[in-house]
Amino acid sequence: MRVGWLACAVCAAVAYASGTSAQQLVYTPINPAFGGNPFNSTQLEADANAQNRHRATGASQNLTQAQLFAQQLQSQLLANLANQVSQAIFGPNAATQGTFSFGGESVTFVRGLTEITVTITDPTGAQTVIKLPTTATGAG
Repeated sequence: MRVGWLACAVCAAVAYASGTSAQQLVYTPINPAFGGNPFNSTQLEADANAQNRHRATGASQNLTQAQLFAQQLQSQLLANLANQVSQAIFGPNAATQGTFSFGGESVTFVRGLTEITVTITDPTGAQTVIKLPTTATGAG
């Protein structure tokens, strides 16, 4: 019995004397964009593509030259219209209120003392309201 007690005491003394050792934790990023291994990029891209629920339909890739031209023309016309609306609201001869209608949509603006309220109404009647402070525009 004395030998068992003595063996336990020796084991406890050795364990206490050796102490515990700890290792410093070091974080290593996985994503190469944040300093991780550059060989991880293909795996991360494959994982992201596998989880992506939004797929391109490819419809824009199958457009004819005439359809592409029509898209470009429509884009230019809408850009010119947006410029006219912007000039009416913020230009040198800015109006206090006004309405522009095109393609079933309308843009209405009203200049108040402290803000300009722009309301965009789509053909379904849904509205988007944008309020801009007049001090930021230099008007008013």
